[in-house]
Amino acid sequence: MISADVSTVLPEIVLAVFSMAALLFGVYTTKDKAAPLILWATALVMVVLAFFVGLSGNTTTLAFGGMFIDDGFARFAKVVILLSGAAVLLMSQDYMTRRGLLRFEYPILVALATVGMMMMVSAGDLMALYMGLELQSLALYVVAALRRDSVKSTEAGLKYFVLGALSSGMLLYGASLIYGFSGTTLFSGIITTASAGEVSIGLLIGLVFLISGLAFKVSAAPFHMWTPDVYEGSPTPVTAFFATAPKVAAIGLFARVMFDAFGNAVSDWSQIIALLSVISMFLGAIAAIGQTNIKRLMAYSSIAHMGFALMGLAAGTAFGVQAMLIYMAIYVTMNIGTFAFILSMEKDGQPVTSIYALNSYSKKEPLRALAMLVLMFSLAGVPPLVGFFGKFYVLRAAYDADMAWLAVAGVIASVIGAFYYLRIVFFMYFGKDTEALDGGMSPVLWGFLMASAGAMVVGIVNLFGVEGLAAAAAATLVN
Repeated sequence: MISADVSTVLPEIVLAVFSMAALLFGVYTTKDKAAPLILWATALVMVVLAFFVGLSGNTTTLAFGGMFIDDGFARFAKVVILLSGAAVLLMSQDYMTRRGLLRFEYPILVALATVGMMMMVSAGDLMALYMGLELQSLALYVVAALRRDSVKSTEAGLKYFVLGALSSGMLLYGASLIYGFSGTTLFSGIITTASAGEVSIGLLIGLVFLISGLAFKVSAAPFHMWTPDVYEGSPTPVTAFFATAPKVAAIGLFARVMFDAFGNAVSDWSQIIALLSVISMFLGAIAAIGQTNIKRLMAYSSIAHMGFALMGLAAGTAFGVQAMLIYMAIYVTMNIGTFAFILSMEKDGQPVTSIYALNSYSKKEPLRALAMLVLMFSLAGVPPLVGFFGKFYVLRAAYDADMAWLAVAGVIASVIGAFYYLRIVFFMYFGKDTEALDGGMSPVLWGFLMASAGAMVVGIVNLFGVEGLAAAAAATLVN
């Protein structure tokens, strides 16, 4: 039994043991030499684990009495989490080195956060859920405040910690109510209690608190208040990490809890998720219009995009989960390319975050400007780019689930949100002639920018097979 359990959680064990070994290596090695080695080694381990997880079969395995679930849904999410984490690490080396921020602890903290994320999407028990969530969160609190000489970075870490503790308290209170009224912490036990038409009021109240705690982690409105300040204050590579892997883990955990623990009570929670979706889409779309700091703009963009992802979850169907997974895979790809560009925004060796600095950028760097144009159009959902298909899937899922009103709201929010994406394109191509950004672009950043933009164009053929993979993953979650 123990050996079978260990083999099921092998990827998580390998990454955790690697993190501890890397920590020892960093402590007993010259700090300047250790950091780049650990960073590249961590990225390599993540990529290898992503392939291992992706090719590990299509069976569903339970470990530790059902507390840990290894199924197609978890494997899909883990592959996206591991690959996006590795990509962000590779993109961050040049930026962090030139600003004296590349300490060996940075990739180790990212690796430990990733272990927590992998635990989150495989959680089959309320205790396992909380353990994964806190392992991720504690590491992210630290990396948010990594720039210790910056007031904004310290504020970002502190604000994230305080509000994160509040959300954890709400989540734990909800979990305790669910345990009290169901008599078990296992999702498989909760779902038998929460059978259709028999959900007690106490269980529903617990579910509401649980959803509130999870909505904070997804940065869904009205639990989004930490997102703009943390995105702005954190070092830009850390912001890129916040915008990718943790979002996939949080939305994956959200879906896992809703279907594995409350799958017999879809009608009781789908309207709550739909409300969160609408508020997030509109708040993100409208609030981003007034932003001139591109990191804050991307924060509100992420809030809006999480609203669209929640639309797929609100449908409460297998197709809705498939649409959500497709949307998240596309969203992460777009964000990696966008942040590769943001990391290169410099003037006189200093990072620049004002969108006005992009005025007439196309005249100096036409290829980079074109790649950013493609990414902005894709984020806005302009057809025929891949970003359009992501939104099409979730809108169709809502419509098929008799939530036409939600689909209509999504279309309106998408039109509003297109303004701030197109404004960046306008500045790059038609803005006033000013002194352009003079920062170079490392080969790694250039590669990720071009690969991401290229994927938005080439992917329209068959979405690189993600549609089929997402369908298979959704089928294992929604029985």
